[in-house]
Amino acid sequence: MDVHLPSLLAGLAREHRVPGAQLAVHHAGETVTAETGEETCGTGGPVTRRSAFPLGSLTKPFTATLVMALAAGGDIDLDAPLAEYVPEVGGGGRMTARRLLSHTGGLASNIDEGGDHSEVRRRWVARHCRESDAVHPPGTLFSYSNIGYILAGHLVEVITGMSWWEATEAIILKPLDIAPAFVVGPPSGFRPVVTGHTVQRARDRMLPVTGQTLPKVAAPSAGLALGAADLVTFARMHLGAPSFQAVIDRDSAREMRRDQLAGVTAGPFGMADSWGLGWAIYRDAGPDWFGHDGTGEGTSCHLRFEQAGGTVVALTTNAATGPALWEDLLEELRPGGRAVGGRGLSRPADPGPRAPGPPECAGRYVNGEMEFTVVADGAGGLGLTTNAAERFELTLFEGLRFTMREPAGGRTTYTGRFLRDPGTGEVDLVQVAGRLARRARDGDSAPVAPGASGAGG
Repeated sequence: MDVHLPSLLAGLAREHRVPGAQLAVHHAGETVTAETGEETCGTGGPVTRRSAFPLGSLTKPFTATLVMALAAGGDIDLDAPLAEYVPEVGGGGRMTARRLLSHTGGLASNIDEGGDHSEVRRRWVARHCRESDAVHPPGTLFSYSNIGYILAGHLVEVITGMSWWEATEAIILKPLDIAPAFVVGPPSGFRPVVTGHTVQRARDRMLPVTGQTLPKVAAPSAGLALGAADLVTFARMHLGAPSFQAVIDRDSAREMRRDQLAGVTAGPFGMADSWGLGWAIYRDAGPDWFGHDGTGEGTSCHLRFEQAGGTVVALTTNAATGPALWEDLLEELRPGGRAVGGRGLSRPADPGPRAPGPPECAGRYVNGEMEFTVVADGAGGLGLTTNAAERFELTLFEGLRFTMREPAGGRTTYTGRFLRDPGTGEVDLVQVAGRLARRARDGDSAPVAPGASGAGG
């Protein structure tokens, strides 16, 4: 396997039109790395081990580690009302650091992309992260939240007196001898940050993403840029490898891997099997695996590790087609004895037979600024439109589970499900990639596609 990793990565990158990628695997006490392609398509600048890929949401385990380091030092109590440390949060004391890190804090999933986020993080938090702003009661449901991690990053700043960038570098990266790079914020060092790409398959073109839309305020949720070998180092530190300086103690690292969702009525369907503090938990065959995925502006990065054998797998890519490469990589590694935990987002576990789409699922569902409109076609089919004008066709399976596919074809992009209110039995929630949106209660009737007869399928 060690000999074949470079050719495996290069072949998958060609197949999925990924301009550049890194792969690092630690197994049986040895780390093997491979790099392929260019940092920016057409420039000739090769991807090297030093190339830093925007990690997107894979930044979140680093922010979670910062919070856990503060908890281990006695600076915060994970279960204390967050308002004790960040008075701007206010509320009834149900929002805690533990709930932020496990995505059960109830805050909305995404920031308003059209809003003004230029203010300092403290002021932004005071406007958007109050307990009264929660879209779900804290502690009741898992709903993936970027805003929750912005608040967690601000908590770090309040306690340490450092900016999130300074704390990340001083507390995590420097002790692990990792050269820092950030997508937004103050420059740090001279490490090159790789350019993301979009892929036009019909024209066989890869186009660099020239603009960076991540606001500085959101850096604790998605602002870090690193390489695959760095991700392996970070994971091995969490596993207690003696060759690395411990950023957090073993008990804290173990607590981050512990399932935090006991008593939560809706888990991270479509993303993982459960969740710890910063880490997703994957329960396929064999031992539990831990990790996280992250997408940036035309990048996709992935990390998985397991405790029993100490195996770590990390992939970084600079194209929006990276998730499909990751899925195929998982399948390629499986026959070689490395059955890496965690399915890709587009492949539900044991979907079972197809089922018609109940018309009662149609309606408008909202989570903060995120909105989904589900439309019944009158023939047993359902379609979903986002407020970003993306349209998907839903394929329904038993249990109100579904996959989403763009009408133009291509690979399935997400899995999701509808959920019924346990009290009324009505379809009340839709979950896409771990994000829960609740049916809008504004008196609007459920939309029906133009020309549909309304007849059941």
